[in-house]
Amino acid sequence: MTVAIGITLGLLLVALILFGTEKIPVDVVGILLVIGLVLTGVLNVNEALAGFGDNVIVTIGGLFVLTGGLIKTGVVDLIGRRLYKISGNNEFLLTALIMVVAAVSASVLKNTTTTAMFLPVVIGLAERAKIPPSKLLMPLAFGAILGGSCTLIGTSTNLAVSGAMTRYGMDPYSMFELAPVGILTFAFGMLYMLFAGRKLLPARGGEDSLTEQYHIREYISELLVLPGSHLIGKTLGEADINRELDLNVLGIIRGREQKIAPAAKERIELNDLLIVEGKLANILNVKTEAGLEIKADFKLNDEVLEGGSVELFEVMVMRDSRLVGQTLKSIRFRQVFDLTVLAINRHGETIVEKLSEVMLRFGDVLLVQGTREEIEPLVAEREMLLLEDVSKGALRTEKQPWALAAFGLFLALSLSKVVVGYEIPLAICVLLGVLLLLATKTVRYAELYTLIDFRLLVLIACMMSFGVAMEKTGTDKYLAGLIVLYFEHYGAIAVLAGFFLLTVVLTQPMSNQAAALVVLPVAVKTAIALGLNPRTFAVAVTYAASFSFITPLEPACVLVYTPGRYKFMDFVKIGTILTIVVFVVAILLVPVFWDIHAK
Repeated sequence: MTVAIGITLGLLLVALILFGTEKIPVDVVGILLVIGLVLTGVLNVNEALAGFGDNVIVTIGGLFVLTGGLIKTGVVDLIGRRLYKISGNNEFLLTALIMVVAAVSASVLKNTTTTAMFLPVVIGLAERAKIPPSKLLMPLAFGAILGGSCTLIGTSTNLAVSGAMTRYGMDPYSMFELAPVGILTFAFGMLYMLFAGRKLLPARGGEDSLTEQYHIREYISELLVLPGSHLIGKTLGEADINRELDLNVLGIIRGREQKIAPAAKERIELNDLLIVEGKLANILNVKTEAGLEIKADFKLNDEVLEGGSVELFEVMVMRDSRLVGQTLKSIRFRQVFDLTVLAINRHGETIVEKLSEVMLRFGDVLLVQGTREEIEPLVAEREMLLLEDVSKGALRTEKQPWALAAFGLFLALSLSKVVVGYEIPLAICVLLGVLLLLATKTVRYAELYTLIDFRLLVLIACMMSFGVAMEKTGTDKYLAGLIVLYFEHYGAIAVLAGFFLLTVVLTQPMSNQAAALVVLPVAVKTAIALGLNPRTFAVAVTYAASFSFITPLEPACVLVYTPGRYKFMDFVKIGTILTIVVFVVAILLVPVFWDIHAK
């Protein structure tokens, strides 16, 4: 073992210890690792910083923006509602559903793309089901990783190995050659997560901080049933507005008739005014529901809640305000102030009257639509206290087609190699999607960089640089040589298992593709020298490179690391057992589907 190899392995050990103790943020540990590689002479500065210029960094950064577009327009919320309708609050069923959906998606979209796309969906599901996000996000990442092993295009690693196999006289993988073992491995991995891993997952996140409590404040609003609404003729029980829209129906106003706390058998009629209570975001989502519109104090003069200089604000009625003791109707709020009240929040009290007839009190919070120029005089005169500019967080549902088009453009271009035979770099695909979001103002330029988690990008870049050190110093080949030396006399399956384990170990500090391409030639040459089937070894290396669960350094795991408030050791504990499960399944099945003794 050379000095350079010893230094590289030593720095890796120190980094893993620091990752495990979490005394220092993981991205800072990555930076320290890169500095250590430079100061010890293992890498020069250009080599050490090469990871920061890698196209993977641009790709993942762009994915943050694309998924941000799906969040901003309410697409994510819509998907979450559909999944929640199937699973409800059942954590077991929700976990299974998330893993299956992630696996199926990853088999086509790649595991990193899938995890990024469903990350906000799962966070929303956790909030709806009152389940800590940490209980669902790791199953999401693991499901995506397992699913990516099922098809040729499931991961870039599969494509990379398939392309390299031709150098050794083997045919590349067909589209579904990896599917039989991949599907069975996913099945066993999911069973482990459902019956054992789920119990080991920590319960973190989801607590109501002061900020979170503020945002989940419930409002009372009015929904008008329009002609053509699919709700007309249905009972409240059949409409199931509580589950579909997350809104509680407190009453129905029908002409001069008022029904308070209507029964589930009460039928909805045209022009009914539904008095509903719910979270701000869910009330604003109503504009995506065909046949319903938010009924303001007077007629809402816009089809959308925002446009041009019109914004949404939350304002509180002050103690000495002239609004106290008045109704919106009596003070002629809309005409006098040129502001539209969309909903009212009165803490601790249920309101079942028309909003325009509610007697306002000190402390009432109004959700109003208007321009900043119209709201500022009321704030300056101490009539109202501006609590929040809701526009910054309001859903741009009218931009949903553009958000979907941007993500669809990215996916279509990323599959160009398979469809038309011409490969467009993934980084370019994602950047074109981002440009479409900006051009259509689905994502505003001012918020572009707030959507990107730069801490995670720094961590990934640093670990990619460390992968360069593994290759430059020959540490990878040194470890491969140890496999042949210590496993050969135990038989063919033992050697196969040794290369599988080596690949798994190397995927922790290195990228999956790099680890696979480093081990592949050594494994193939070893198989040929021993008179064994080299394709069996290539397949084992391919699967092993995809199964990176032990640390949160795999990009799919990195994406859920912070949102799930996981500790480094959470992955070590849960991921190690999962790795053992998939290792056993793969080592038993790969030689069956690819005869290890075939020539």
